[in-house]
Amino acid sequence: MIALGMAVAIAGLALLAGGLWLAALGGSIYYLMAGAALLGSGTLIALGRGTGAKGYALFLTVTIAWAVAESGFAPWPLMAWLLAPALLGLLFVIPGARASLGQGASLAAGVGALALLLVVGAHLARDSHDIRTAEAIAASAPIPADAAGDEWTSWGGDKGGSRFSRLAQITPANVGKLEAAWTFHTRIPSDPATGYLSATPLMVGGRMFLCGQDNSVFALDPDSGRELWRFDPRVSAKGSSAVRTCRGVAFARTEGAGRCAARIVTATFDGRLIALDATDGKRCEGFGTNGAVNLFDGMGMVQPGFYYSSAPPAIARDRIVVAGWVADNQSNDEPSGVIRTYDVHTGALVWAWDAGNPLNVHGPRPGEHYSRSTPNTWAPMSVDDTLGLIYAPTGNPTPDHYGALRSAASEKYGSSVVALDIATGAVRWSFQTAHHDLWDYDVPAQPSLFAAGNTPAIAIPTKRGETFVLDRRTGKPLLPVTERAVPSRGAVEKVAATQPFSAFHSMAGPDLAERDMWGLTPFDQLWCRVRYRQLRYDGKATPPGTDEALIYPSIGGGMNFGGVAIDPVRRIAVANALYYGTIIQLVPRAETDRLIAGAAAGSHAVTNFGLPLPQAGTPFGVRLKPLASPLGVPCNAPPFGRIAAIHLDTGKVAWERPFGTARDAGPLGLALGLPIPMGAPNFGGSLTTASGLTFIGAAREQTLRAFDTATGKELWSARLPASAQTMPMTYRSPRTGCQYVATAAGGHNMLQSPLSDSVVAFRLPGCSASKSKGDGK
Repeated sequence: MIALGMAVAIAGLALLAGGLWLAALGGSIYYLMAGAALLGSGTLIALGRGTGAKGYALFLTVTIAWAVAESGFAPWPLMAWLLAPALLGLLFVIPGARASLGQGASLAAGVGALALLLVVGAHLARDSHDIRTAEAIAASAPIPADAAGDEWTSWGGDKGGSRFSRLAQITPANVGKLEAAWTFHTRIPSDPATGYLSATPLMVGGRMFLCGQDNSVFALDPDSGRELWRFDPRVSAKGSSAVRTCRGVAFARTEGAGRCAARIVTATFDGRLIALDATDGKRCEGFGTNGAVNLFDGMGMVQPGFYYSSAPPAIARDRIVVAGWVADNQSNDEPSGVIRTYDVHTGALVWAWDAGNPLNVHGPRPGEHYSRSTPNTWAPMSVDDTLGLIYAPTGNPTPDHYGALRSAASEKYGSSVVALDIATGAVRWSFQTAHHDLWDYDVPAQPSLFAAGNTPAIAIPTKRGETFVLDRRTGKPLLPVTERAVPSRGAVEKVAATQPFSAFHSMAGPDLAERDMWGLTPFDQLWCRVRYRQLRYDGKATPPGTDEALIYPSIGGGMNFGGVAIDPVRRIAVANALYYGTIIQLVPRAETDRLIAGAAAGSHAVTNFGLPLPQAGTPFGVRLKPLASPLGVPCNAPPFGRIAAIHLDTGKVAWERPFGTARDAGPLGLALGLPIPMGAPNFGGSLTTASGLTFIGAAREQTLRAFDTATGKELWSARLPASAQTMPMTYRSPRTGCQYVATAAGGHNMLQSPLSDSVVAFRLPGCSASKSKGDGK
């Protein structure tokens, strides 16, 4: 009994020390009391006293009561409170315990069994949904005429980014039979430091097109995945971005016939816009110089790693529209966020929108350049050819977390959607989703266009978890937007007094409290509670300062580049979001420069993890790190990812549920293989179909799933070579009539997911027998 008693006493000592710390910070006194109780009972157990076992039983009984009082019967909080103490309680059944400790041992084991049953029962009784409506969502509107069908011609399915297909060969009734049809390997090594495979393929003219990790472009046979041609742009490491993610290519059909009547347009990591013949992958010689346009023209100084086009170009009428990503948190003097259009035939510049200098509409004069450090557009843009508008989602101005030096143009257009006239580049309207953004709350996703009755509408998902629904002709809200007061305590500069909040169902989740801190055991739960109490946190939009503050939703979201998928038939938007916090601290300039210089000189005084990002040209650098336990698990309680269906016309949620399991996750980045539905961190988006299915990868888990759009019930899943941090697409083969669902499975280093070079396509067995059926027309 000495070993058991010592284990209990040591656990008590740890909880007592941490509990004293937490109590001193104004937190719960439970751990202090629990630690004292365990230390006393453990000492008595080591001495062979039965009262020690009874003391442990009393501790467990009080813990059960405390856990239920604080968390109810929510399964994940109960697990943190009870699982480890319950398992320790069961050790009292070991041989000799009854003889040494008497009935106290049986009592302790019995209460341990009760606590374990409570945890297991709470998980078994848990509904698969957080929110579930009484009735399934019924189809109530026709399929739009411009919805994607046999082909997938744009990154978002159509130019408006609806991520919807009219195809209906695969249905809720037969999706469970879906099987892998082929797997394509790019044969390009994935480098965790530079990039991963994240492209959403196109399928047009009987061919599939995508880009790989090094900007290579591929054409594949859509029935077999066989490579038809490959174009390697031979991206130069000198001058290319250190962050490299090619999310897709664009397809343009030009007037006339012959070579390059159908062309693939791609933007490279080293600043080139290239047009290729879709038939053979050769350069279109009449486009720019030798088939390429230099995107660094007019940009001034572009340091390596500071600029590249991270999204596929948009095609607006006979123009190619290009924007770019700029490096986060490096300097207040970075490349321009200019948006430019080029003639699809010749590559000639048609117009440029320079937020800081409208006179640069035809490019800067010789010796000059576009305005520096204006808000960039790194997510895909949407296009309405009928209204003649391009919808550009902008990021916050650089650097991200200090804004006192920003220009008036950056203040106006940062973290916004800007509607630009296709013909002239003039701003028709703009709508800001975060005022004076100090949190890196970019508009990270392609806005989705849809019809709200007879009104053309646009849905704008954000990292804040807010989705704004506007009239896309005017930028006026169709669902109410309310300005609410937000915190200012701790700020080093003047902050916005209010932020906009939408009546559309928020994917941000409630503000965090100490009771929301979680862990796999009471020890890391206690660590997270202490960490939470150390942070300055006043709810949403808590400003950064020189102390440590908490950003929640995190700098990654909320919602990220996956955006929302629109089901226009059921009048539903499907959205997914991730849940974790970011700790932020502004570091004075002198200290920032000293630490960076020391690291560059090989000093061991600071680790890379603690190294501030420079934000050169401002008074502060910035430290950013996740709010996670020493085991590498987010401190906020699961689910860490959710997916929801939201009514387009009312903004009310129809269903919401955890999304993803712990199968490929675990403490310290280990994959434990446990398919527990705890919701997983996720980057990427979904696809909806007219038959009523929602397909999505996105989660850290190496799985593609299909949900019933009407109810949120999971209908099918398949294992992938790696996780799919992208958006799936669907098409129908012109040769066999088979409907396919395809996704890149490239993994993601930020999610600690293994990297892969795979694209996988799925179809129904024997689908060619239904060649002319079920196209949803």
